[in-house]
Amino acid sequence: MPGRHVSRVRSLYRRILQLHRALPPDLKALGDQYVKDEFRRHKTVGSGEAQRFLKEWETYAAVLWEQAKDSRQSFGTSLPEEKLNDFRDEQIGQLQELMQEATKPNQQFSITESSEPKL
Repeated sequence: MPGRHVSRVRSLYRRILQLHRALPPDLKALGDQYVKDEFRRHKTVGSGEAQRFLKEWETYAAVLWEQAKDSRQSFGTSLPEEKLNDFRDEQIGQLQELMQEATKPNQQFSITESSEPKL
């Protein structure tokens, strides 16, 4: 039975990373890193938590699949308050970090206008 579980986890992991290809580059990079960290962090959890983990990520993958098919390219969904109330303090902290990272202005490139011609 453990082989089936590992196969299910790997398959879900690959599917999520493939779905992230539909995201804008900055969201893809953020999402890929978050997924990698979360899957790594949950490698050794008990079976109950593992089942909840898989269920939530399968739901995420299904929602992302539907949003990727939508031509309006709108990604994301609201987090119901009842789910937020079930989060542990550690999870709330991770969610805050993710929100801060996702709402940072993209400072990868600095574009300035100059009146001086470049040689």
